[in-house]
Amino acid sequence: MTTSLESYQKSVLNAFLNKDGRLKNIPSQKKKKLVVLEYLVRQLNENQSYTEREINEFIKTYHEDFCTIRREFIVNGYMDRDAGNYIKRDEALWTKWQELQ
Repeated sequence: MTTSLESYQKSVLNAFLNKDGRLKNIPSQKKKKLVVLEYLVRQLNENQSYTEREINEFIKTYHEDFCTIRREFIVNGYMDRDAGNYIKRDEALWTKWQELQ
């Protein structure tokens, strides 16, 4: 990642995460939202299946609107859902905020 992309990512995370690491609010701008979603999904374990309840509890440690964030994980290709279980997808399949204008 280039220095300017790293700087952008850091500034977005600083703007939307409080000092405790909780999300102040969900960004409305798509690029910023993807930066935040990517940060959150990176906190999950690779190749681990999560129940819907587990993923909800994980998200609630960052923000109370777990339904919106869980849906965004699926819509933007960060996770797959199968029979109520969630698993992090390969990073190559994620929507890339770095490619947005």
